[in-house]
Amino acid sequence: MKSNKNHGYGEIKLFTCNANPCLGEDIAQHLNRKLGMSSVMKFADTETYIRFEDTVRGLDVFVIQPTSAPVNDHLMELLIMTDALRRASAGRITAVVPYFGYARQDRKDRSHAPISAKLVANLLTAAGVDRVISMDLHSPQVQGFFDVPFDHLRGTKIFVKYYRENLADNVEGDFVVVSPDMGSVSRVRLFAENISCPIAIVDKRRLRADESEVINIVGAQEIKGRNVLILDDVISTGGTLVNAAAAIKKHGARNIYACITHPAIYSKATKEKIENSVLDKLVVLDTINVQKEMRPMNMEILSVAEYFAEAIRCIHEGKPISTLFSE
Repeated sequence: MKSNKNHGYGEIKLFTCNANPCLGEDIAQHLNRKLGMSSVMKFADTETYIRFEDTVRGLDVFVIQPTSAPVNDHLMELLIMTDALRRASAGRITAVVPYFGYARQDRKDRSHAPISAKLVANLLTAAGVDRVISMDLHSPQVQGFFDVPFDHLRGTKIFVKYYRENLADNVEGDFVVVSPDMGSVSRVRLFAENISCPIAIVDKRRLRADESEVINIVGAQEIKGRNVLILDDVISTGGTLVNAAAAIKKHGARNIYACITHPAIYSKATKEKIENSVLDKLVVLDTINVQKEMRPMNMEILSVAEYFAEAIRCIHEGKPISTLFSE
């Protein structure tokens, strides 16, 4: 007889691939589970091969795999793992993708351009994914590219807690929350409402794919003499963040902090750029595994493991996940 507790699926089974195994271990620990036994290998021609040792028939399986760099390798690992689980008769397969690669390619912004985020959505669904959990998509509209349930968690929840515990009473002076570009205004407004702070917006011009310059700051009068908290979803080359911080400093800001969900820091040039900037501290989440040699000295990492573990527990037990969105 099917159990109402988890809608007829068996017990939770967790797997992870190579993108961020430490996060997978932490999530499993919060759920009092052990990760499933699996191995990810490459053949001489670089084909990916995945094999798992545990029985998954009828189980509620969660595959934890951010599609961070190398994006294509990690995406293929996720697809192949999903296909293997489906062929082994898993009851339900949920892809836990803390960082969703290709999310920035969400529209046809010029002639002959692809909509790669939609392609990835199709690939995951075709592979056999029944549900997706992710965090702070670059474009929330990517949820609509899926024909399966998509749970979009908010990193702002973790940053609000950090602010209240570490900055609100420990840093002298008022705060203003700044969006480094127009695309982050909605998440900045949500964050500012939860900590009762005004907002400002950096108006930038994109010169090339990974290069931009600051044109103006909307609400610059709010910045002078105040502490600033820059909020954004992803950092890659660091150019947008560093340029925004420099412009904010010129307008009289005191201390400048940045809260970035996805630290896609893969080069020493980006590390040095952040360390040599006017940023007092960069606070990031561990959705992406940043190698120790790439971590700026002024960077602090917060864990998302408990948050994702609670989302997995709610889904498994058939409980509303909306309770996780309240700050």
